[in-house]
Amino acid sequence: MMKKTLLLALGLAAALSGGALANDRYRERPPVIVSPDLAAPWVMQLAGPNARPVVYPRQPAQPRVIYRQREQRAVQRRGIFDQDRAQPVAMRPQPIRSRIEPQFLPQTVAYDTREKPGTIVIDTNNRFLYLVTGDGQARRYGVGVGKPGFEWAGEHRVTRKAEWPNWTPPKEMIAREAAKGHYLPARMDGGPENPLGARAMYLGSTLYRIHGTNAPWTIGSAVSSGCIRMRNEDVVDLYERVNVGTKVIVM
Repeated sequence: MMKKTLLLALGLAAALSGGALANDRYRERPPVIVSPDLAAPWVMQLAGPNARPVVYPRQPAQPRVIYRQREQRAVQRRGIFDQDRAQPVAMRPQPIRSRIEPQFLPQTVAYDTREKPGTIVIDTNNRFLYLVTGDGQARRYGVGVGKPGFEWAGEHRVTRKAEWPNWTPPKEMIAREAAKGHYLPARMDGGPENPLGARAMYLGSTLYRIHGTNAPWTIGSAVSSGCIRMRNEDVVDLYERVNVGTKVIVM
C-alpha cells in the first residue's frame, strides 16, 4: 500500500513537472512575425529565436497608362462662316455666305424723301439701294459697295444700260491686282462668269456702274472697287424699272 502511494505521488509530480516544462517551452516560442512587405504573402516565422523577417523583393512598378479623350480644336463661329482661330490669317478661308440675309432681299418699305418717283438713292453705309415709288414708299434692294479706300458719293444719271455686259478692267485695276499677284484679263465677254453679272447701268462719265455679280454672297459687304453690286435677279428687276436718264444719288 505504501509503495502504491509513493508511485502515485511520483507520477503526479512528473505530470506536473512536464506541464510546467511544456508551458515554459510555449512561452519561449518566438512571436509570429509578418513580412513588412504588405504586397507579399504573409509568412509565420516559427523557427526559433534567431528568426528574421522574410522580406520579399518588390516588383518594379509598372508605368501608369492614362487614357485621355482627344481634345477637339475649338472653332470660333464668326456669323456667316466658321473660322479656326488657331489657323494663320493668311490661310483662313474667305468669307462666304450660304444665303443672303433677309434684310437685303427686295421689299417695299416706308421711305420719306423729297426725291421724285423713279429716283435711285444709294445708302452706302447701310448697304441699301432705294428706288423711290412715291407716296412715302420705295422699293429697297441690298447691295455691295466700295471697300475702304474706294468709297465715293455724288449725283449722276444713268447714261447707258447693257444686258450681260462685257468687262474691260481699268488699267489702274489691272496694275493694282498684278501687284498682289492677281492677273486680270484685258477684256472678258459677258456671261455667267463675268463679274458684272446679268445687267449693268452706267453712271455718267465715271467708271462706276450699278451691276449684277457672280458672287451674291458679297451683298451687304464693302468689297468692290467703287461699283454698286446687286444680285443678278435683283439687278434684272431694277433694270426693267428704270430708264436711261434716271437720277442716281450716292451718299
